[in-house]
This record gives sequence, structure tokens and C-alpha cells, in this order.
Amino acid sequence: MRPLYGLVLAGGVSSRMGQDKAALTYHGEPQLRYAFEVLSPMVERCFVSVRPAQKNEPLRAGFPQIVDAVDIDGPAAGLLSAHQAYPEAAWLVLACDLPLLDRVTLETLIGACQHQHTAVAYRSEHDGLPEPLCAIWEPAALEALVRQVAGGRNCPRKLLINSDTLLLSPQTQGALDNINTPEERESVTRRLGGQMIRLEVEYFAQMRELAGQKTETVETAFGTVGPLYEQLKEKYGFPFEASRLRVALNGDFASWTQPLMTGDHVVFIPPVTGG
Repeated sequence: MRPLYGLVLAGGVSSRMGQDKAALTYHGEPQLRYAFEVLSPMVERCFVSVRPAQKNEPLRAGFPQIVDAVDIDGPAAGLLSAHQAYPEAAWLVLACDLPLLDRVTLETLIGACQHQHTAVAYRSEHDGLPEPLCAIWEPAALEALVRQVAGGRNCPRKLLINSDTLLLSPQTQGALDNINTPEERESVTRRLGGQMIRLEVEYFAQMRELAGQKTETVETAFGTVGPLYEQLKEKYGFPFEASRLRVALNGDFASWTQPLMTGDHVVFIPPVTGG
């Protein structure tokens, strides 16, 4: 049985947030420390992935580090550098900007890992595709990523899509939501504080039939559109995955990670059927 090591990715530049995401506080301590403390008891060894310019920063200097040893952009640099340092290990890779991550999500991921697949990952709540930054990467997957990067393609998600990846259903709504902008940070802080958002939701076609109404006022602790839909899907038994729907927010089409505010008007539009 090969060893399972942990890697918290903290080498990003946080350009959309405007400040270091690893240093943000959601649980009374910097998010990097929170992520490391959640992950480290579950693996044999745990490291923080950093760029060379970050290794002596006060926040990052206190952790065991793997410094990027490949000259590429994005999370693939951390993945490949970890594989280069310990090629015999499987890696549970975790983005540092997941403040809603819980132990159940990690325990389920590890429990499903029998080293029979090239990777184990969760299916995104938003588009159904593999989530590469809370996943277990076997050496075979990382060797394939080496070849993919050599061909000029740096996207870890594409590797998982085209590999023998065991996909799991998410355990906790919103647990894998990356927090990349000040608006998303405000939204998740509100949710963590238990503050409820009150908004109007409108349904069409089969969704209207299942909900038994055209519109309703909904209270939710979720701060983005995706988890709100999962809440309503569970309540009414909607048959559609989020990837098959369109969503509009206050009259404009929106993404599933769009933050919500009290007073918003949300419309879920199911796929059109018929000829």
C-alpha cells in the first residue's frame, strides 16, 4: 500500500481577492492554518505548496513546504513538484481557499481510495465535472499530468476528465466552493455566522409543477446560487443536475458561484424538451 501524503496548495497570487487568500480568517485563524490542521491528521505526511518567492513569508515559513520546482503557472506546478519530491506517494491535494470544507468530505474521499483508480475526486455541484483541488492523485495520474503539461496543457481538471477517475457525490453542500473574490468572502462569512438570506425564487416548466408554485420566498444560509439550488432540489425532488440548468439573477444570466443578497430574484430555467 503506497503512502498517502497531503498537500495544501498555497502558491496562488490571489489576484481576484486583492489580498492573500491563505491569510484570510474564517475560523479564528488564517485559512492556510485551518486547512493544514484539518488535513494533516488524515495523512502520513502533510506539506504546504508554495512558490519560491513565498517560502520565507511568515505565514508559510512555519509549515513543511514543497517549493515549486517546475516553471509553469497554476496548481499543476504544486502537483508536479510534490510528485517530483516523493514520486512513490499518492497525494490528497487541497486548495487552501475552501473555508466550508469539513472532515466528512475528506474522510469520505480517503475511504473511497483503494488505489484501484488513477484518482478519486468529487463531482462538482455546479457542472458535474471532477473537482481537482480536493482529490486524491495517484502516481499514475501525476505521471499523466507530466505528459499533459509537456504538451502545453496545464489544466488538472482536464487530466481527471480524461482519466480513470472515481467520482464521488459531494457530502456537504458548498464544502468545495472556492472563495476567490471579496463578494464571495462576504457571502461565506455570512453563512458561517448563521445569517439568513431572504430572496424570491421563480420556477418554470417541470420545476414549477414539482414545487407546486410559480414563485416563493426562500430563506437560506447559503451565500451562492449553486448550494441554494441543491437545497431546493432536495426539498422538491427536482430531477435535474445543476449542469443542465440555466440560472438568472435579477434579470441577468448568472454563474453558479454568483453571491446572493437579501432581496435577490432568482430564476431556475430547466432544459427545453420537445421538437
